[in-house]
Amino acid sequence: MMSKSQDKTSHLQTLGEGGQTKYQMDSPNPGILEAFPNNYPGRPYVVSISFPEYTSLCPMTGQPDFGTIVMEYIPDQKIVESKSFKLYMFAYRNHQSFMETLTNKMLDDFVEVLDPLWCRVKGLFAPRGATDLHVFAEHYKTDSPQAEQVKELVSDWKQEVGKHTA
Repeated sequence: MMSKSQDKTSHLQTLGEGGQTKYQMDSPNPGILEAFPNNYPGRPYVVSISFPEYTSLCPMTGQPDFGTIVMEYIPDQKIVESKSFKLYMFAYRNHQSFMETLTNKMLDDFVEVLDPLWCRVKGLFAPRGATDLHVFAEHYKTDSPQAEQVKELVSDWKQEVGKHTA
């Protein structure tokens, strides 16, 4: 007998019911992101999603920029659905903007959709012209009763080594 998850996902559309995935390759927006209820809202825990195939376009030259985007967050009431996260990242492929703007826009979009206790977006961009550029944008939900516990967890998380290794 197969067990069934307690996750409430019937409203999610990105996963589809046998339908074809729709890609928006030129207009990143928070409407692409989908979320489902967090089954453990009273337990602060870190979710980290890494997207190592990120690309966008330089607004001045039109040349592609490559990098890894890492979104780390402590959920409150909502969790991001991972396929919608991937489709959101794909939407940047033909989008022209500076890396600093992109990273901060992503943070704003994630905060709008998820309203997390904490969120950090790391833009780890590949070198261009022998120059590395890394952008870190961060948000704390300061009015949460769990704010101090969240700050402590974030501090511990930031000190971990090899966060994405088994």
